[in-house]
Amino acid sequence: MSTPAQESGTKSRLISHFEERPIQDHGSGWSSLWDTGNSNLWDRGIPSPALVDIIENHQQDQDLFYPFTADGGRKRALVPGCGRGYDVVMLALHGFDAYGLEISQTAVAEAEKYASSELKEPTEHNFGSVGNLSERPGTVKFVEGDFFADGWESQCSDGEKFDLIYDYTFLCALHPSQRRDWATRMASLLEKGGLLVCLEFPMYKDPKLPGPPWGLNGVHWNLLSTGGDGLVTSDMEEAEREKLSEGQFTRKVYIKPERTYEMGKGTDMLSVYVRK
Repeated sequence: MSTPAQESGTKSRLISHFEERPIQDHGSGWSSLWDTGNSNLWDRGIPSPALVDIIENHQQDQDLFYPFTADGGRKRALVPGCGRGYDVVMLALHGFDAYGLEISQTAVAEAEKYASSELKEPTEHNFGSVGNLSERPGTVKFVEGDFFADGWESQCSDGEKFDLIYDYTFLCALHPSQRRDWATRMASLLEKGGLLVCLEFPMYKDPKLPGPPWGLNGVHWNLLSTGGDGLVTSDMEEAEREKLSEGQFTRKVYIKPERTYEMGKGTDMLSVYVRK
C-alpha cells in the first residue's frame, strides 16, 4: 500500500490500476497484480508487530487470545487477504489453527512456500518482547477463494466458524460500496463471542480521497458498532455516528499500538470487536 508521501503526489499505481475497473472485477484486478509480480506494492515482509504484541500480552486471557477452547480443542483463526501468510504463520506459532484466504492462486502458492520454511525455523519477527512460542503450535492452511462467495469455508476445519479473524489491509483494499457487505460477512464467519481484530490503516488519509488504499478513519466503528454503511467522512461527529442503528459487534479494545509498520506509525489504531 502507498505511503502518505506517495499519496500526496501523483496517483499511486494501485489507484491507477483500479480506477477504470468495474467493482465486480476488482478481485481479478488483485489477482493480476500477483500474477505480474507486483505484490511489492503492499507486501510488508513480516507479521504485524501490533498483532504479535497484543496476542502475547493477552495470551493467557481466555476472553481474548488464549488459543485453546474449554474442552482442550484449538481455536480457529482466519486472515482474509493474507498475502504471503506472515500473520497466518505467526498465529499458528502462538497456538491457533490458522487459515489464510487469498483470491489469487499465485498468492496461495507463495504463502505455502513461505510457511513451509518459516514453520521449520521461525524467525524473530514472529515474536515480541514476551516471545512465547506455543508448546503446541497450531496448523496452517491456505485457501483460494472470494471472501464474499460461499464455498471456500468448507476447506477450513469442515466449514466451522472462526474464533478470531484478523484484518489489516483487507478492508482498505475494498471499494467503499463493499464495506457493509464486509461487516455482514465478518459477522457470519465468526462464532458468537468471537473476535474481529483490526489494525486500522490508513488513518492519515481523508476518506473522501480515491483508493486503494481507502482512508478508514471512523469506518470500523461506524460499520461494526453502529451498523452503518461505512461511508463516513473525516468531519462526521461521533454523536452523528451514535444515532445510527446498532451493529453486530461490541468494541472491547481500542489502542494505539506501540509497535506497528513504519508507514502507520503514529496513526495506526488497533481495535478488537466481539461478535454479539
